[in-house]
Amino acid sequence: MDIGITTMSTKGQIVIPNDLRDDFSVGEKLVVIKNDHRLIIKKASEMENNLQEDLEFAKRTEEAWKRYEKGEFISMDSKDFLDEIEKW
Repeated sequence: MDIGITTMSTKGQIVIPNDLRDDFSVGEKLVVIKNDHRLIIKKASEMENNLQEDLEFAKRTEEAWKRYEKGEFISMDSKDFLDEIEKW
């Protein structure tokens, strides 16, 4: 996962950090999805192919974050963790 830091202007504009825009072209349309306190940015050309997958990912991420904030996460070793992931 790559992470960058940016700021929002008084006009609500943000700049995607240079090292994170390798896969984007000037003038390319982007879709921004707000999920509570998170923003997901996708190429508009890829939206139809992956929209359902992205929405499901956003939903599961938000549910997991809420469980984490409530202290509902448990600790487990890597084998148990991988076994649990396979159930998904």
